[in-house]
Amino acid sequence: MVETNSKKLFEKALNLIPGGVNSPVRACKSVNKDPLFIQRGSGPRIFDVDGNAYIDYVGSWGPLILGHADYTVISSIIDAIRRGTSFGAPCDLEIELAELMISFVPSLEMVRMVSSGTEAAMSAVRLARGYTGRDIIIKFDGCYHGHSDVLLVGAGSGVATLNIPGSPGIPADVTKNTISIPYNDIEKFNEVMAEYGDRTACVIVEPVAGNMGCVLPVPGFLEALRSKTSEYGSVLIFDEVMTGFRVHKNSAQGYFNIEPDLSCFGKVIGGGMPVGAFGGKREIMECLAPKGNVYQAGTLSGNPVAMAAGIATLKQLKEPSFYEKLSSKTKMLVSGIKNAGDETGINICASHIGGMFGIFFTDIEVHNYEDAKTSDLELFSKYYSKMLSRGIYLAPSQFEAGFVSSAHTEADINATINSALTVFKTIKN
Repeated sequence: MVETNSKKLFEKALNLIPGGVNSPVRACKSVNKDPLFIQRGSGPRIFDVDGNAYIDYVGSWGPLILGHADYTVISSIIDAIRRGTSFGAPCDLEIELAELMISFVPSLEMVRMVSSGTEAAMSAVRLARGYTGRDIIIKFDGCYHGHSDVLLVGAGSGVATLNIPGSPGIPADVTKNTISIPYNDIEKFNEVMAEYGDRTACVIVEPVAGNMGCVLPVPGFLEALRSKTSEYGSVLIFDEVMTGFRVHKNSAQGYFNIEPDLSCFGKVIGGGMPVGAFGGKREIMECLAPKGNVYQAGTLSGNPVAMAAGIATLKQLKEPSFYEKLSSKTKMLVSGIKNAGDETGINICASHIGGMFGIFFTDIEVHNYEDAKTSDLELFSKYYSKMLSRGIYLAPSQFEAGFVSSAHTEADINATINSALTVFKTIKN
């Protein structure tokens, strides 16, 4: 067997980087593969270091809603870089991106920029605790809010993919005030709030759970969160790092018409650059230093290069019918794959919203993490490998959402559906 350039690079990386990767799911361990090393991207495709092309449904795990190397975004980044990469001081682009975000999302009155989704969620929780003077955090099983200590409880994403029950290095005392309950379980949530509500600083949730594979909220779930947090004076935080500007022009909160107190963003607002943000009600946000006493800071927060990429991306999302076209493409993809499964006798539960989708190899409806875990992981692994061999690049985990970009064409989607049908026939036989 000829050793590929990706294989050579991975062997070298294993001696220099823990596990050979800088984020665990990239190692592809759950699908029994070595990772591909990517050289470049263009539109809906990526190209590995061996010259192979793939239709990409990972999109850097969600940010690339316009596809790879969008001309306007790249041009804006280059222009910003020519003026300097970072100043550690205010710049006008911070204000412009904040104004754009606020113009899209009605619940945002003030925004603070950070450098990652993890940082956004961590800071939002700290702010909620400082604002309420309370300690307890309520989250939901399978929802991932970054790898900060207090939120790495019952988490999805790589924690689910690698079947890690928790994480060594996090003392029990750190997570003793974090309560994790089943996603979409309204009755259990009401019970927990009845017992802990007056001591609860915040309830944090992915309004669409994308870190267990794209699970939509059942009717009444988000409404219950809003009602009970208001009743007990707790802060409702929507973690829209994945769903923000991805599923709807007003993000998930606009799609479902639920207004949280604080929201976390990342991915799309950076246009492929490292960016996060959190924002919400002015009364809460003004508790942050230097206006208030809740401390948060970051050397690269609001750096001009990332701000320029975000601005160039969000401006394009204002184009008429952008989200209608994106949703139509996603529906076409998911319906086609589901029909291919039905035709070949492969059990599939499929979901989609905006430019985000999930394909579960199970015969039940998936409403929470326990449902997602009924998926046939061996079948998914075969599906992943065979789709990859046909030039279709998917997330190497059953528990990760997929993403469609505006750069994907109907021809790309039809090619993907046809590949899925061929693969399903092979798997079935």
